[in-house]
Formats: sequence, structure tokens, C-alpha cells
Amino acid sequence: MKHLKTALLASAMMLPMAAPAVFAKTPDNVLVVAQNIDDIVAIDPAQAYEFTSGELVTNLYDRLVQYDAEDTTVLAPGLASEWSTDEAAKTITFTLRDGATFASGNPVTAEDVVYSFSRVVKLNLTPAFILTQLGWNADNIAEMVKADGNTVTITYAGDFSPAFVLNVLAARPASIVDSVLVRENEVDGDMGNAWLNANAAGSGPFTLKRYTAGQMVRMEANPTYFNGAPEVDSVIIRHVAESATQQLLLEQGDVDLARNMTPDQIASLSSDEIKVETFPQAAVHFLSFNQKTDSLTNPAVWEAARYLVDYKGMTETIIKGQMDVHQAFWPKGFPGSYDETPFSYDPEKAKSILAEAGINSPITVSLDVINAAPFTDMAQSLQASFADAGINFEILPGTGSQVITKYRERSHEAMLLYWGPDFMDPHSNAKAFAYNSDNSDDSYAATTTWRNAWAVPAEMNEKTMAALSEGDAETRLQMYRELQQEVQASSPIVIMFQAAYQVAMDKGVTGYVNGATSDFVFYRLVDKD
Repeated sequence: MKHLKTALLASAMMLPMAAPAVFAKTPDNVLVVAQNIDDIVAIDPAQAYEFTSGELVTNLYDRLVQYDAEDTTVLAPGLASEWSTDEAAKTITFTLRDGATFASGNPVTAEDVVYSFSRVVKLNLTPAFILTQLGWNADNIAEMVKADGNTVTITYAGDFSPAFVLNVLAARPASIVDSVLVRENEVDGDMGNAWLNANAAGSGPFTLKRYTAGQMVRMEANPTYFNGAPEVDSVIIRHVAESATQQLLLEQGDVDLARNMTPDQIASLSSDEIKVETFPQAAVHFLSFNQKTDSLTNPAVWEAARYLVDYKGMTETIIKGQMDVHQAFWPKGFPGSYDETPFSYDPEKAKSILAEAGINSPITVSLDVINAAPFTDMAQSLQASFADAGINFEILPGTGSQVITKYRERSHEAMLLYWGPDFMDPHSNAKAFAYNSDNSDDSYAATTTWRNAWAVPAEMNEKTMAALSEGDAETRLQMYRELQQEVQASSPIVIMFQAAYQVAMDKGVTGYVNGATSDFVFYRLVDKD
């Protein structure tokens, strides 16, 4: 009967959204997810750079070392059972675990690791920079990554802590592909890229049964997974763009999870059969001041601004459930985060700071913001609270591309935006918020410091690079905490919130893990009661 129900459900998925009543109830051992998946451009781990594609790669592939569903804060063995580091030689040697196989049945070998890394570097698609920052390129990769029996030795060029290198190797493009299978599907020298954008060749907890762009994904449990087979037989992700339709399907019992419901819809849920879980996310939201604008260069303006944000008011109303107060550049919940929140809304204190610095008000500042909720609502809140101290924001709404283009051009005055790490190492955000060694206009850097024309003090630049190379893991994390405290105290970037993500689900669903980034969405432990 379970197989019949599964077949009926798969058939129902092909029917138009106009007739939701035809969908069958979800089978006992199949998790059905309603989600907007139209952001997917690629699912090849050498190319995948979108949120949803990151989720798929995590569930279909393994890395040598990886963060896992059981504890997303711990870097655990993946396809490598152990490793040893030699900081002097700038090498890390990995020993592969015994018995690991790909979904095809092919054994995972050291040659697969060499091929996978080489493939990313040579294809040189969007996420390749994560690996190439280790000093790898198409000409030297054969010397930098070498196989010997069941071991792989990687060499890196740069003054990096081994902890940093391990976090790079835990990132999405470091996923290991089945080299035998991929080579069989290579066309015109594309190293299997076209085939891997419709199929999968991994060793992860799930295999890809079917992928139809903009429609659905079906993953089936890998019974031979080294960490144990998943609890459910399969996961079906249906593309449902409209959040209202997601709510309807969830309330009818036609899906088990709804991934994109709005806070208002979440608040309107009244069924005892539905629960809501909230997951902190890695993105931090900030207000920043361009140092090319003379009226915004006095550090007293930066300090006063920290007391003109109505943190509590916003998190209890317009961004309730979507963001939590967080005032440091590395997200809470990850090693090295600094979680103190010393600032609160105090316009009298802000006015006193400005007066003592001899700053005359009013100050009029243009504020660029993405023209979508909740950003426009947040901008209006800032406009009202900053006016209490004589700082008047003129809100300039624009599309995401328009706003980000202005930011990259350094042509804004004030900016309301957010930032997420490219990979889960504190340096990923430290380089964005605490480092800028060349502030000249022709030295473009994809950092908040350069984009706000903030010439970071030399001492802070030095501390950022020292933390990158520090060999002792706990000392290194403490160095990042101290950097965050310094940026929190005095910089033209006012970090206000950390994103949160709410997922509505059937009350019988347990074990769903939605970590702080799309790479940390796991279905392996999901069970249905």
C-alpha cells in the first residue's frame, strides 16, 4: 500500500496547482516539502551557488570533513576518518574511511578526491574561489592535491591556520564526486557539468531519483550510507512559489513541511496538527555609513547610531520571527561568535554623544534599501528613531540589484543591507567587517569595509590576518571574538540583527535540521510519527 500511495503522490505532483484538492495524503515514510525552488541555476557542486542548490548538494554528497545533522557546530569526519596536519609544510593528510561507496556502488577512492578538487579548479565556475584561495590553480592543482593509496595529501599556499583550511574543505565545492561515473557522462570536455546539473554522483545520505527544474526534486534514501541510512525512504520537494498555497497544502495535510510562509501566515496557524520551529540563520543585518560622506565620518556619529536603533521594537513587531538582536559580525551559534548585545534604543544618550562631539544637527542622509518587506519597514523604523536625535534619513528604495550595485560602486550615503559568510569559518566575515588594507577606489574588494570606504586601522588589519594564521584553535576563536568586540564598539557598520527562519510542519515530523546556512539543511534524521 505504501508503494501505491507513493505512486499516486508522484502522479499528483504533475497536476496543475489550480486543483490542490487532488493531492493524496503524504505516505508514512515519505517527507513532502512545499518550497520555492526557482532560485536553482545549477546542482553540480562545482557550480551550485544558490540557496536551494546548496541544500541539495549537502544531502547528496559528502566532503572529507563536514558539519553534520547531529551537531551543526562541530566539524566532523566525513569521507575522511582521520587527518594530520603539518603547519611547517603547509599540508594536511587525510585517511579515507573504509567501505564508503558512491550511490552507483563504486568505492570512494583517493583518486576521486583528487579528481573532484581538480575539476572545481579547472572548471572555474562561481564557487571555485573558495578552493582557489588556498593557492590552487589549473596549473598547480596536480602538485597541490595528491593521492597515495587510501590517503590524500593537500598542500596550501598561504599563511593559513589549518582550522581555516579544514573549513574551506568543508564547503560546498569541496564535495566529492564519483569520478568514474562523471567521466562516463562527459560531453565535449565539460567534465560532466551538463550531466551533473540534472543528475548526481555522490555518496551522501540520499540519492537523486528525479530533478525537474522549477517543478520538483525527489531524493531517495541511500541504504548504504556510512553514517546510517536516513529514517525516511524519500524526500519530495515540490516547487510551490506562493506562500499562501504552501499554507493551504500544509493545512490540508498534502505536505509535511512548508518552507516559505510569511510571519503573518505563521501567526495565523491555528491547527493543533501543525507546529512551527525557528532556526537561527547566518546572515547578519546592518546599517552602514559611507566614509566618502563628510557628515558621517565622525566616530561619534557611529556611536550615537548604535543607540538610535529600536532593536526591541522591531523584533517584537515588523521582523518578529524573522530576526533576533545580534550586534557582532559572526553569527551566534558558531564557534567564535561574540554574543554580547550592549546597545539598546536610547535617543537621549545618542543626543548627548553627538552634542559632546560638537556635531550640529540636523544631519540629512540618504538611506538605500531593497524595496521589499521587511527591509522597507525596517528603513521606516530607522527613519523614525534616528529623527529623535536629529539624523534625518531620506529613504531611497530600489531593486536588490540596484541597491547592491550602488553599494559596490561606493555611491551610497547610508545603506541597510545584510551579509552572509561564503563558508563557515570566522575569517569569511572578519575579512568583510574588520579588514581593508587598500581603501583606494581602484582596489575593489567584496567587503563591507571597502564598500563603505572605511580605511580600517592598521592594527585591526594586522589582528585579522594574525587570526587567520593562528595555529591553536581556541586561541584563534578568541582572537575573532576580540575583533568582533572592537568592530562592535567603533566602526561605521552598525550590526543589528541575525536572521531567523521559521518552518511550519506537521506535528508528527521530528529530526528536521535547518542550520544557519543552506549548506546546513539536513533531512537524514527526519522521522514521521
